[in-house]
Amino acid sequence: MTEEYPASEKVYSTENLGKLSITDMLAYFEEKGAMRVSDLHIKIGAPPTYRIDGELVKLKGLNLTPETAKQLIYPLLSEQNLQKLINQYSVDCSYRYGSLQFRINVFMENDGICAAIRALSMDVPKIEKIGFPNNIWQDIVNRKHGLVLVTGITGAGKSTTIASLIDRISEKRACRIITVEDPIEYIYQQKYSIISQREVGRDVKSFVDGLRAMLREDPDIIFVGEMRDPETIAMTLMAAETGHLVFSTLHTRDTAGSVTRILDYFPPGRQNEVQNQLSLGLAYIISQKLIPKKDGKGRLVAMEILNNTHYACANLIRTGKIEQLYSQLQTKIKNKPDEKMITLESHLARLVKDDKLDLLEAQKWANNTSSFTDAMKRI
Repeated sequence: MTEEYPASEKVYSTENLGKLSITDMLAYFEEKGAMRVSDLHIKIGAPPTYRIDGELVKLKGLNLTPETAKQLIYPLLSEQNLQKLINQYSVDCSYRYGSLQFRINVFMENDGICAAIRALSMDVPKIEKIGFPNNIWQDIVNRKHGLVLVTGITGAGKSTTIASLIDRISEKRACRIITVEDPIEYIYQQKYSIISQREVGRDVKSFVDGLRAMLREDPDIIFVGEMRDPETIAMTLMAAETGHLVFSTLHTRDTAGSVTRILDYFPPGRQNEVQNQLSLGLAYIISQKLIPKKDGKGRLVAMEILNNTHYACANLIRTGKIEQLYSQLQTKIKNKPDEKMITLESHLARLVKDDKLDLLEAQKWANNTSSFTDAMKRI
C-alpha cells in the first residue's frame, strides 16, 4: 500500500518554493544542519512545521488535507509499520535519507494522521563537542559496570550524548556492545568494539525481551533506549549490578526527579528494595536541556550531573532522602573521581558568564530560579 505513495512525488504547494515532496522537506534538514533544524511536524489543518533553534516555524503554504498528509507520511512507513499504525494507532520507526537518520512517530489524533519527524546525524558527534561542564565523561567511558542515566525532556539531546559516549568507548577498547532501541537512531560504526543494534518491533518484541536475551549474549556494555515500565527498570538495574556498563534514558527534568520517577514505578512494598538496588547499581545521572545560544545560531547543552560513586549520594538514595541530593550537587564539585558534580543552575550561570547564553534565557530554563540567582552571584 505504501508503494502507492512515492517519496519523491511533489504533493504540497508552497507560496515561494513551488511544490514539495517529503524528500524535499527532509533535504532541508541536510541543508541547514540537524543541530539547528531538529524536527518536522505534519498535522492536518496546518502547514508542515519545522522546529528551528527550538522554535516552531511554519512553511508558507496551504493547510494540509487528510490526503496530502498521507502522501507525505506513508512513504516513510514500511508495510509492517503501516499495519502497526492501523492496528495500534501509533508507530515509532526510523528512515534514512542522505546523510541523516530520522526518528519518526506517526499517530492518530482528532483530525486524523499526524507525524513528528526528528533528524539525527549519521555521524556521531565527538564527545568533546557535546558540551560537558567538566571531564566526567572520561570517567564514564573508562567504567566497567554501573548504570549511566541520561535524562531530559523530548528533544534534549539524550540520544546524542549517549551515542557520543558509546562511540568513544568503541574507539578505545574491544567490547561487546548490544543495544535495544525503539527505534534505532544513530548507526554505530564497528571500531575496536563489536556492536549489535536491535530495534523493538523488528528484531525483538519489547525492551524486556531484548534485555532478557541480551544477558545470554555476552555483552560488556548495554544500551536500553528507554526505561518505560517497572519490568524494564528492574532488569536494567539487575544488568548494572551484575557487572555490565548500562546506558539508558528517562523523561525527567533533573537528577533528583529521575530517582523519584524510578521509585514511583514500584509499589510501596518494593521501594526499599529498589532504593537499595539504585544505591548500588547507579553510577551517574546526567540531566540535560538544549537552550538557544545568545547569538541565535543553534543551541547548546546545559547539564546537571549526579555522581553516585560518592558514598554520601548512595547513602541518601538507599535511605530515601532524595530531597537532599541537590545539596551534594552544590558542594561536591571538585575535580576528583567521586565528585565532579554540578547543578543545572551552576552550569547555566557559567554559560551566561562565558557570553554563550542570554541571562533571561538561562533564567527561563533554570529548574530553580533562586538557585540560579545564587549561582550567578558566586561566579
